[in-house]
Amino acid sequence: MNTAFLVLLAIVVLALGWAVSTYNRLIALKNQIEYAKGGIEALLKKRYDLIPNLVETVKAYAKHERETLERVTALRSRIGMAKSEDERMRLESEMSGILGRLLVQLEAYPELKANQNFLDLQAELSQIEEQLAAARDRYNAAVVQFNNAVEMFPSNLVARWMGLSPRPVFQAPEAEHAAPDVGKLFGS
Repeated sequence: MNTAFLVLLAIVVLALGWAVSTYNRLIALKNQIEYAKGGIEALLKKRYDLIPNLVETVKAYAKHERETLERVTALRSRIGMAKSEDERMRLESEMSGILGRLLVQLEAYPELKANQNFLDLQAELSQIEEQLAAARDRYNAAVVQFNNAVEMFPSNLVARWMGLSPRPVFQAPEAEHAAPDVGKLFGS
């Protein structure tokens, strides 16, 4: 056999091996994003199911907070009807902000703070929000790793061939970047 032919064959085998390895790595990274997204979805469903219980408990104590409670209920419905991933992520972020402000507002009700049902719901909601933050961090880490592979040379060649493109990371809305003005929440 010709040496040139063997060298060419070795190059082709190495290139093919690299392409298959890169393809498999990109699939694994894409699946990692879907797995992280599934974790977020499970927590969002849990939060979605918890909200009516929280709202009903609070209604009994905080009649004048009706507007905020109505916003929570309306936003919950809009989340269920979101038409795109980006819209849903934006609405879920908005829900996190509203729920956080609602819980701060409700701290002013001594009877409510003493209600065990409310305390249990509040603790569960706080736990879900913390888990959501951690799940979003995992999702963003998976997205960054995937985006790096999709955009960096030479794996971007295989990614382009596969039709893969960068994914958006989760970003909190601008309103959540600042700490809430607690005095403003209580009309001070």
